[in-house]
Amino acid sequence: MAVFWYNKDMKITICASMKFAKEMIEAKKILEQRGHKVLLPEMAQPFAEGKFSLDNFEGGRTNAKFKKKYDLIRKHFKEVEKGDALLVLNYDRMGIKNYIGGGTFAEMALAYYFKKPIYLLNPIPQNLPYTRNT
Repeated sequence: MAVFWYNKDMKITICASMKFAKEMIEAKKILEQRGHKVLLPEMAQPFAEGKFSLDNFEGGRTNAKFKKKYDLIRKHFKEVEKGDALLVLNYDRMGIKNYIGGGTFAEMALAYYFKKPIYLLNPIPQNLPYTRNT
């Protein structure tokens, strides 16, 4: 993965689907080697280590209770607010090129609200409800 960042000492918040937890950890290492502080979703490391899976995390009542109990969305929103910039790791997923899911889209909107620069690893996905068809 090629991640380039030229301003030193930035605090960069990484957002992505938890499907890409390992990639988040890899990007974090690269950015830290370049002198940046990196903020990740709280569950990225446990997902990368295989302690959790998407099967028991996404969708359904049990999973909503889990997210609510640990306040995961609000915690990562605070990381977005604390960061100097947002880096979205938008890889292909579920047959969608450069996938950006609902949670990541919400984090991007929050970063926009706080006037944070938003960087995408890949171009914006096409033909989704939030993209303009031209």
